[in-house]
Amino acid sequence: QVQLVESGGGLVQAGGALRLSCAASGRTFSRNAMGWFRQAPGKEREVVAAVSGNGIYTYYAASVKGRFTISRDNANTATLSLQMNTLKPEDTAVYYCALRQTSGSSTIYNTPDAYDYWGQGTQVTVSS
Repeated sequence: QVQLVESGGGLVQAGGALRLSCAASGRTFSRNAMGWFRQAPGKEREVVAAVSGNGIYTYYAASVKGRFTISRDNANTATLSLQMNTLKPEDTAVYYCALRQTSGSSTIYNTPDAYDYWGQGTQVTVSS
């Protein structure tokens, strides 16, 4: 059974930084596209950043470009990270890790319906 486990959320002041991590288990996912999404209360789930299976191609939402960095470690299985710098109160949300079931090394996906597996979410709260 596939599991995605996120860690690293918490409470931080505006201007601070957090690093989220996501570990995939249950199968080898070193060539599957992955992404980070977030959902704030009363809002739809939105993409934050996404990365191709080979780790070469990335996508960032306009609101986080230049502040967030997505990366993956394909050495063993799929481990996904999101470095979040210069955090703003509007970054407050539950952050989810997502993984696409079918493998494809060079394609990135930036919509929730492209992903098959989801983590349980981790809360990120940025105070002003």
